[in-house]
Amino acid sequence: MSTRRHLGILTVAVLAAASLTACGGSGDDAGGSGKTLTYWASNQGASIEADKTILQPELDKFEKQTGIKVNLEVVPWSDLLNKLLAAATSGQGPDVVNIGNTWSASLQATGALVEFDDATLQAVGGKDRFVPAALAAAGAPGKPPAAVPLYSLAYALYYNKKAFADAGITAPPTTWEQLAEYGKKLSTGDRWGLAIEGANPNENAHHAFAFGQQYGGEWFDSSGKPTFDTPQNVSAVKRYVDFMATDKISNPSNAEYAQNQSVSDFANGKAAMLLWQAAGSNLKTQNMPADAYGVAPVPFLATPPAGGKKVNSMVAGINMAIFKHTKNKDASLNFVKFMTSDEEQTVLNKTYGSLPAVKTVGTDPAFSAPEQKVLQETLSTTAAPLPQVPDESTFETLVGTAIKELFADAASGRPVTEESVKKKLSDAQQKMR
Repeated sequence: MSTRRHLGILTVAVLAAASLTACGGSGDDAGGSGKTLTYWASNQGASIEADKTILQPELDKFEKQTGIKVNLEVVPWSDLLNKLLAAATSGQGPDVVNIGNTWSASLQATGALVEFDDATLQAVGGKDRFVPAALAAAGAPGKPPAAVPLYSLAYALYYNKKAFADAGITAPPTTWEQLAEYGKKLSTGDRWGLAIEGANPNENAHHAFAFGQQYGGEWFDSSGKPTFDTPQNVSAVKRYVDFMATDKISNPSNAEYAQNQSVSDFANGKAAMLLWQAAGSNLKTQNMPADAYGVAPVPFLATPPAGGKKVNSMVAGINMAIFKHTKNKDASLNFVKFMTSDEEQTVLNKTYGSLPAVKTVGTDPAFSAPEQKVLQETLSTTAAPLPQVPDESTFETLVGTAIKELFADAASGRPVTEESVKKKLSDAQQKMR
């Protein structure tokens, strides 16, 4: 694993490895009845418990069909990357995992994941089953995928219809300038204009990428070196943080949100707008009816600068990967095949409001609802993949944490200036070295 050097700054992950124990089951590679797998699933629903309620019946169905038991652990996003890196470094941990598709190249570079070459893909139904764009975000260019896609996602703008009507706003904003203007009108009483997940590094980094694209910025150059503190990226990050710092349309308490609390604020009427990936199922769980909110594309800059791109989302999604340290590779492949089968792709993506990662069920009526139409249109026309470089996950951690600290400044009343943004991004870039 000579390519692990890029994990150096995440030594916390290495240290955390000491607390992990091998839990991948026992026995040789012969999959089938009597095997036990451990599966780390990412938190997609309103809570850890909600995900367990959704997933456990499907795992029970798999055990009934195959005799293979799956022990489930739902991991919050704030912990997932470090836990995955710790497992990759230690050679101990689960058999099968969810990974954010943006981390695919970073985790692939550790050498810890099973690569899905043509023969391995055939074991889970074949390469041609998967949506090409989704499969392209499953590993480094020019290499076999290190995972297969499970859920396809994109960002959208969710808005409270009654709050908009009460404020005399007749349509969702199409520009950031409009969003700030509307947000001020909507911030009244106990309600704020926009909910933000300010302490979640991954969310912050995703928005930094999309805003950066609109400002004409790049986070890595063509050789893969970080370019965090360019004027374009500084402007992009400042625009995002300014929703709290300058426009004051986001509750300062949002600077501490890292467990999907922003979705809860929107569902409970504490915020009138939300930027999120496939929030519908989460909102339903929290008793917000579908007709209470609208879904629109994420806004753009009214007047983009030279070099600005028409990008309003990263190509988002969840992939399934298998650790090489598993003692049950065949059983693990059997489980991946089950989770990406037509039946499970329909059940799970319907439940989560995401889009299927396989071609064969995309015409199901469940995926033609207004929310899914917006997500599909975004993925087809205005989404761009995050850089598939080995250091991408480190970028998300460092830049996302820098933005978390800027939100903390804003919440405390400390000024957020171009100089302070540039310093945070420069410090993050320095840590990459």
